[in-house]
Amino acid sequence: MGTALGLYTIRIKGRLGATALSAFPSMVPQLNANETVLTGWLEDRSALFGVLAQIEALDLQLLELRRIRAEPQSPQSGDE
Repeated sequence: MGTALGLYTIRIKGRLGATALSAFPSMVPQLNANETVLTGWLEDRSALFGVLAQIEALDLQLLELRRIRAEPQSPQSGDE
């Protein structure tokens, strides 16, 4: 089973306030009219499941989870 390392966007129904957003310190929020989009790098499956657990614990409605990029691009890739 592969790791979940990647850049993710997570759409949540409703506009989250500062207190709810503080539960997701590694994610960058974008507040839209009727939803909040969290974007950020999650380093492994545990981090991904931790964010999903926070969403559930806060009784938020998850609209979409999408991995945008599988891993950060390294400037050292292919240099050797």
